[in-house]
Amino acid sequence: MTKLITGVLAAIFAILTMVLSLQAEEILRLATTTSTYETGLLDHILPPFEKKHDAKVHIISVGTGKAIKLGENGDVDIILVHARKAEDKFVEDGFGVNRRDVMYNDFIILGPKADPAGIRKTANAAKALRKIQTSSSTFISRGDDSGTHKKEKHIWNLAKVEPKGKWYLESGQGMSATLRMSDEKNAYVMVDRATYIFNKKTIRLDLLLERDPVLMNPYGIIAVSPYLHKHAKYDLSMSLIGWITSPECQKMIGKYKKLGQQLYHPSASGDKRD
Repeated sequence: MTKLITGVLAAIFAILTMVLSLQAEEILRLATTTSTYETGLLDHILPPFEKKHDAKVHIISVGTGKAIKLGENGDVDIILVHARKAEDKFVEDGFGVNRRDVMYNDFIILGPKADPAGIRKTANAAKALRKIQTSSSTFISRGDDSGTHKKEKHIWNLAKVEPKGKWYLESGQGMSATLRMSDEKNAYVMVDRATYIFNKKTIRLDLLLERDPVLMNPYGIIAVSPYLHKHAKYDLSMSLIGWITSPECQKMIGKYKKLGQQLYHPSASGDKRD
């Protein structure tokens, strides 16, 4: 009986110790894009920060538009997104402070191997989208106000095309889910290169267009304004910004690869590509 009581007390003590330990951790709420989360980058770069600051970064993975809205409402402490005009407006409107460049990659357009729209030899993204519309070939859009969706809409505007009709479908989902849906329907889709590389072995779609400068995809990190939202954890947010833009973390970002390919290129030192 004595051994049983001792064992129970030891178990209770262990549980209490664990609970108190978790309570000691400070929680930082980060709203970020589905691509940075789904490709595993954040799991790669956040642990050293969490250990050093005895903190836990709570990741809310949504599209850029929703991430910015969470920041505007003060529902998160910091955002990591990829839509420069929207980021600048977020800061100009007083919702965010101290924006910093983090990294970049680019968007690409994938499609069926048969390429019914004939975009394979097209170097211009706007012309490629126009060909897809003209041929009524199925195109899958995220349709969720994400950074990817914002870029896609910008290119449709350049093409002077209003995408609508049975050929144009909106997934309303994250990047990986949209890519899988496109693959299932053998449709065209615009996706960031990191997501493509991460899912490359599981899809049939071909990479049909890349390297158009308009497809460049820079990421920025912004602390939510403590002047507007006094509860925002500004000091810890600035510590995270300091870590992510530090030479050590930038090196980690640059070395993060899948299938031997680099997913993101660090830009905190000044190579912005925007």
